[in-house]
Amino acid sequence: MKISPRKLLSPAVKIGLAVLAVAAATGVAFAAWVENGAAILMTMAETGLSWCF
Repeated sequence: MKISPRKLLSPAVKIGLAVLAVAAATGVAFAAWVENGAAILMTMAETGLSWCF
């Protein structure tokens, strides 16, 4: 019984594309955090402190 190369390659291609998509999303999120991280942190701190008063 022969396995066609198309059936053998298909899961590997799907996994590769999924890994590539996750890596791209992680890279975009990290770049956004590096760019705006300090502002996000300060906004969250100010909002948290405003609930104390």
